[in-house]
Amino acid sequence: MDFFQLEKHGTNVKQEIIAGITTFLTMAYIIFVNPGILSETGMDKGALITVTCLAAFIGTMITALWVNAPLAMAPGMGLNAFFTYTLVFGMGATWNQALGVVFISGIAFLLLTMTGFREKVIDAIPLQLRLAVGAGIGLFIAFIGLQNLGLIVANPATLVGLGPLSPTVVLGLFGLVIMGGLEIKQVKGGILIGILVTTILGMILGYVQLPSGIISTPPSIAPIAFKLDIIGALKISMIGPIFSFMFVDLFDSVGTIVACANEAEMIDEKGKIENVSKILEADAAATVIGSLLGTSTTTTFVESASGISQGGRTGLTSATTAILFLLAMFFTPIIGIVPAFATAPALIIVGVYMFKNLINIDLHNIEIAIPAFLTIILMPLTYSISTGITFGFISYAIIEIISGKMKSVNPTMWIIVALSLVELLSK
Repeated sequence: MDFFQLEKHGTNVKQEIIAGITTFLTMAYIIFVNPGILSETGMDKGALITVTCLAAFIGTMITALWVNAPLAMAPGMGLNAFFTYTLVFGMGATWNQALGVVFISGIAFLLLTMTGFREKVIDAIPLQLRLAVGAGIGLFIAFIGLQNLGLIVANPATLVGLGPLSPTVVLGLFGLVIMGGLEIKQVKGGILIGILVTTILGMILGYVQLPSGIISTPPSIAPIAFKLDIIGALKISMIGPIFSFMFVDLFDSVGTIVACANEAEMIDEKGKIENVSKILEADAAATVIGSLLGTSTTTTFVESASGISQGGRTGLTSATTAILFLLAMFFTPIIGIVPAFATAPALIIVGVYMFKNLINIDLHNIEIAIPAFLTIILMPLTYSISTGITFGFISYAIIEIISGKMKSVNPTMWIIVALSLVELLSK
């Protein structure tokens, strides 16, 4: 195990493996949730289960072997919602074109990282707006979860309303209580446990069919692999979504890395995060590979912190997590029967975690409050992450002009605002 430099990092094989298992348990819900969201576009659900596991395995193993960091990757929440509900449902793109957008954004992200331009992009966008994007995505994901659960339904008079408390809705709410309770008690894998318990109750009550088996050969990825439409994604109307994918992935990854770096002892003597560029390059490479296989953007998961808290310090932690994702492919019969009312509560819980960014936004400052509010509220109301980002950035620029603070705006930010205007006008 000299490859992972365990002694240098003050750890051992047992500690690293336990940490890797912990990380897997806390993020394994993505195996159920990601196929559920993406399959709404018409993509084959069985193939998506296999690809989700493969993307997580490849991205996490790249991090393990190339970066030697205890960070795990998988198709990201929020980004998969953007793929389905904004690009496909909102803009009318085919899922093939949406995969093309993911591919292009991954290439752009990779180039930005390798050229060092990503630092300029990070520095250009005010921290408060970055936090607002995270909070807005959280609200949007929770809204989708409430819809998938059937608690929120369409209403011709008020656009949305409360749905009937059917047995499946009640089961989903019970699952939400279980997940919330386990998260409060800080039980590892609380979301995963909630999904499984809700599914089992659904089986007992006759709302979920029994699996045909437990273990099987993973479903073929042929229906979705290498089916991306890059040419179809090269449209003016897709400039905004490409930027939005890249932007959300960039700050999602950076936020996760910053959050995990201190506890993982990844800070050097100068206070800088070790191998941050390599981590982001691995993230971008995983996104490109994932899009070729047939899934939305792959990103670094903040759930990596759970394994780090158990002592994970090296790539052996992430290698363990990666192997478990690979093994999960063989349990498709069980994964495939998990219903929407069991995964919907997971979306709500994840949304809550992301919405917590709100507490760090200075809403007392109206110059910040207006663009932050528009960013957050317009994501669920327009069913579009990119629309929320667009209005947030444009309103921020307008306020700075009115306030006479144009000179304080980073020059790169004006380029970002111009791209936002292009997207808005192309709708």
